[in-house]
Amino acid sequence: MDKETKIYIAGHNGMVGSAIWRTLTEKGYANLIGASSKQLDLRNQQEVAAFIAKEKPEVIIDAAAKVGGILANNNFPYQFIMENLQIQNNLIDSSLNLGVEKFIFLGSSCIYPKLAPQPLKEEYLLTDTLEPTNEWYAIAKITGVKACQAIRNQFGKDYVSLMPTNLYGTHDNFDLNSSHVLPAMMRKFHEAKINNHAPVTLWGSGTPMREFLFVDDMAQSVVFALENKLPEYLYNVGTGEDLTIKKLAETIQKIIGHQGEIIWDSSKPDGTPRKLMDISKMHALGWKHQVKLEEGIQKTYTWFLSNIESIKKISL
Repeated sequence: MDKETKIYIAGHNGMVGSAIWRTLTEKGYANLIGASSKQLDLRNQQEVAAFIAKEKPEVIIDAAAKVGGILANNNFPYQFIMENLQIQNNLIDSSLNLGVEKFIFLGSSCIYPKLAPQPLKEEYLLTDTLEPTNEWYAIAKITGVKACQAIRNQFGKDYVSLMPTNLYGTHDNFDLNSSHVLPAMMRKFHEAKINNHAPVTLWGSGTPMREFLFVDDMAQSVVFALENKLPEYLYNVGTGEDLTIKKLAETIQKIIGHQGEIIWDSSKPDGTPRKLMDISKMHALGWKHQVKLEEGIQKTYTWFLSNIESIKKISL
């Protein structure tokens, strides 16, 4: 891949998109383009087509999505399915119509069935029912995977889908109404710490198992897909290691220095019992994660502390 290749990163201001931009810049890629949501509404088909026609990127990386945790998915199911379909369909269809040869589509491990065998293999896709708490988002992402596969099969273009496990890191969303479990815990423990180590109430039983990948490692996997023509249409991206939500909470609590009680509200849903990714296909090709969980949480907390005033404003 030439370092002057024109690459459009959709969602470049988000946690994943900004990590991809940062990583590509560090590797010497000098022709990156992005557009904020104010500059370009990815839900608008005409706007997206006009932007791609004007900019003529050679590669598009789709890191744009409407995302959130269990609460957000439960409260806004229509927005989660419709807005994600609009965003990805506009990008994928315009890329095909306007001659973009390489497209990297980013999804989520929630595309796999709720009770699929563990660890989750790529071939388990569409073999059973989804987890009800995030099926709206999952259905949209499955559609994106299948659209890219169809283009790959029918037109022979290098359109590939990467399905990351739970991502976390710098530039994450710390709004308690819409954030995922790790950043939500981080904020709760931090605020309880500065409030005389008050008790922290967390959702569920603490027993589900989850896998977490630092966002910079995800960015490295995107660069790997960019610089290589991957032989299959779908790849899992993760660490291959998981832990209980209870252990995650205790790890975050220790790093933050909160000394109060943890209360588990078992009246709240747990979500999928376990979501461990089988990452053997990516490992066989030569990609592997680098950042251990405690190191990644520490890096994220350091960033959180440095940006806490802006985080509070965003979360109002």
